[in-house]
Amino acid sequence: MLDSIYVKLGEIMRNVFDDEHLVARPELTANDVDGWDSFAHLRLIASVEKEFSLRFSASQISSLKNVGDLARLIEARLPAAT
Repeated sequence: MLDSIYVKLGEIMRNVFDDEHLVARPELTANDVDGWDSFAHLRLIASVEKEFSLRFSASQISSLKNVGDLARLIEARLPAAT
Protein backbone atom coordinates (compact mmCIF):
# COMPACT_ATOMS: atom_id res chain seq x y z
CA MET A 1 0.00 0.00 0.00
CA LEU A 2 2.91 2.38 0.63
CA ASP A 3 3.82 2.36 -3.07
CA SER A 4 0.38 3.64 -4.07
CA ILE A 5 0.55 6.27 -1.31
CA TYR A 6 3.87 7.55 -2.69
CA VAL A 7 2.37 7.72 -6.20
CA LYS A 8 -0.54 9.85 -4.94
CA LEU A 9 1.77 11.96 -2.77
CA GLY A 10 3.96 12.63 -5.81
CA GLU A 11 0.95 13.84 -7.78
CA ILE A 12 -0.19 16.07 -4.92
CA MET A 13 3.29 17.49 -4.36
CA ARG A 14 3.82 18.23 -8.06
CA ASN A 15 0.55 20.17 -8.02
CA VAL A 16 1.14 22.02 -4.74
CA PHE A 17 4.74 22.98 -5.53
CA ASP A 18 4.19 23.43 -9.28
CA ASP A 19 7.16 21.17 -10.10
CA GLU A 20 6.51 18.44 -12.66
CA HIS A 21 9.80 16.73 -11.79
CA LEU A 22 9.16 16.35 -8.06
CA VAL A 23 9.18 12.76 -6.83
CA ALA A 24 7.85 11.77 -3.40
CA ARG A 25 10.66 9.89 -1.65
CA PRO A 26 10.77 8.82 2.00
CA GLU A 27 13.79 11.00 2.83
CA LEU A 28 12.45 14.14 1.11
CA THR A 29 12.11 17.14 3.46
CA ALA A 30 10.89 20.72 3.15
CA ASN A 31 14.52 21.83 2.85
CA ASP A 32 14.81 19.81 -0.38
CA VAL A 33 11.88 21.49 -2.19
CA ASP A 34 11.86 25.05 -3.51
CA GLY A 35 8.88 26.93 -2.19
CA TRP A 36 8.09 24.54 0.68
CA ASP A 37 7.35 27.14 3.31
CA SER A 38 4.77 27.11 6.09
CA PHE A 39 1.96 28.22 3.78
CA ALA A 40 2.83 25.57 1.18
CA HIS A 41 2.97 23.01 3.99
CA LEU A 42 -0.60 23.86 4.97
CA ARG A 43 -1.71 23.53 1.32
CA LEU A 44 0.08 20.19 1.09
CA ILE A 45 -1.54 18.80 4.23
CA ALA A 46 -4.98 20.07 3.17
CA SER A 47 -4.55 18.45 -0.25
CA VAL A 48 -3.40 15.18 1.32
CA GLU A 49 -6.33 15.17 3.74
CA LYS A 50 -8.76 15.76 0.88
CA GLU A 51 -7.22 13.13 -1.43
CA PHE A 52 -7.15 10.42 1.23
CA SER A 53 -10.34 11.53 3.07
CA LEU A 54 -8.41 11.89 6.33
CA ARG A 55 -7.98 14.53 9.04
CA PHE A 56 -4.74 14.92 10.96
CA SER A 57 -4.29 16.48 14.37
CA ALA A 58 -1.92 19.39 14.88
CA SER A 59 0.41 17.14 16.89
CA GLN A 60 0.50 14.55 14.09
CA ILE A 61 1.33 17.25 11.54
CA SER A 62 4.01 18.86 13.70
CA SER A 63 5.70 15.48 14.29
CA LEU A 64 6.35 14.91 10.57
CA LYS A 65 10.05 15.13 9.66
CA ASN A 66 9.95 13.95 6.03
CA VAL A 67 7.70 12.52 3.33
CA GLY A 68 8.28 9.01 4.67
CA ASP A 69 6.72 10.03 7.99
CA LEU A 70 3.73 11.45 6.11
CA ALA A 71 3.32 8.29 4.02
CA ARG A 72 3.45 6.06 7.12
CA LEU A 73 0.92 8.28 8.89
CA ILE A 74 -1.43 8.03 5.92
CA GLU A 75 -0.97 4.26 5.76
CA ALA A 76 -1.72 3.92 9.49
CA ARG A 77 -4.88 6.00 9.20
CA LEU A 78 -6.35 4.33 6.11
CA PRO A 79 -8.82 1.49 6.60
CA ALA A 80 -7.18 -1.89 6.20
CA ALA A 81 -7.80 -3.50 2.83
CA THR A 82 -9.90 -6.63 3.09
